[in-house]
Amino acid sequence: MKYLHEYRNLEATKKLLDRLDEICTQPWNIMEICGGQTHSLVKNGILELLPKSIRMIHGPGCPVCVTPIRLIDQAVSLLEADAIVCSFGDMVRVPGSRQSLLEAKASGGDLRVLYSPLEAVRIAKENPNKEVVFFAVGFETTAPANALSILLAEKENIPNYSILSSHVLVPPAMQAILNDPFCNIQAFLAAGHVCAITGIGDYQPLVDQFHIPIVVTGFEPLDLVQGIYMAVSQLEMGKYALENQYSRVVKPEGNLRALEVMQQVFEIGNRDWRGIGSIPNSGYVLRENYRKFDAEYKFSVAHIQAPENKSCIAGSILKGQKKPDECPEFGKQCQPSNPLGAPMVSSEGACAAYFHFSTRQTNSI
Repeated sequence: MKYLHEYRNLEATKKLLDRLDEICTQPWNIMEICGGQTHSLVKNGILELLPKSIRMIHGPGCPVCVTPIRLIDQAVSLLEADAIVCSFGDMVRVPGSRQSLLEAKASGGDLRVLYSPLEAVRIAKENPNKEVVFFAVGFETTAPANALSILLAEKENIPNYSILSSHVLVPPAMQAILNDPFCNIQAFLAAGHVCAITGIGDYQPLVDQFHIPIVVTGFEPLDLVQGIYMAVSQLEMGKYALENQYSRVVKPEGNLRALEVMQQVFEIGNRDWRGIGSIPNSGYVLRENYRKFDAEYKFSVAHIQAPENKSCIAGSILKGQKKPDECPEFGKQCQPSNPLGAPMVSSEGACAAYFHFSTRQTNSI
C-alpha cells in the first residue's frame, strides 16, 4: 500500500528518536487523543523507546470505550423487543449493566454484525415487517456513513429503519480535559482519521485559549514519533501552534462533501461519555426533521439508565488520570475474556493494548 511501508521504517524512526532525545531538556506530558494511536504506541514499543522525560498520556479517543452503558442496555432492550439490531463488530462484547449484545444474541436476539450502515438499510428493505436498528457509534469518522444511511432510507421510503446514535466529538472532550484543574497535559496528538473528515480548524481555538501545541498525526510508528518530535520542538522553544504531520491524508478544510452530509442530518448536542459524564455540545444528535429515524425516541427507550460498574476505573483511564495497569482489577478480574469495562474489550481500548502488548516496564505509560 502506498504511504505505508515508508512509515514503518525502523531506521528512519530510530534516527528521529535519537533527534528527539537530543532536543528534550525537561519532562513533558503529551496526550495522544486516539485509541488507535495508543495501540500503535504500545504495540510497536515506542513508549519504551522514547526519552524517559516524555510521558505519553492516553486520551478518551476510543468511541466504543466512551459509549454509555445505558446505550448498550437500550440496544439490548431492542433485541429483546424482537428488533433486528445491527452493529460494528467492536461493540458486540462491550458489557452493559445486564449483558452485552453478544450475550443478548445468545439468548435469541437477532444481532447482525456489519461493515457499513448501508447494509442495515438493505436489511430493513428486505424485512419490511421487522424494525431494523443500526447502533451508530463513533467519532466524526463514522458520522458521514450513518448520515448517508438515513438519507438513503428516506429516499427509498424505508420507515422500519432507524439508528441508535452515540456520536461524540473530539474537540469538546479535549476542552473538558484541559478545563480540569488537575490537568497536567502540555501538548496533544490529534487523530488523523478524524481530521481527514473535519479538517483541522476546530482545534485552533484550543491552541489559542490554552496556549498548547496540537499536532495532527497518523498511526504508523514514524507518524507518531514525528508528531511527538514536532510537539516537543514547540514546547522546548516555548511556542504553541496547530501543526499537521499527517498532511498526506489530512487537508486543512477536511472532506467537504462528508461535512455537508453530516450537517444536513445532524446537529450539535450534549452527550454522555462513559466514565466521564455529560460534556456540553460534544456530540451529534439527529435534526428534528430526521427524528423519525432516531431509535431512542422511536421506541421510547431514552428512559433506560444504568449505573457504572464500580469495579471499573474506565473514567480515570479515559481522562488520562490513571494507567491501565494501575487498576486493581487489570489482568485479574478484568480480562478480554471477561471485561469489566469497554477499554479492555475494544480494539482501540487502552486496557486491551496494555493487556496484549505492553511490557509494563516502569517507563511505559
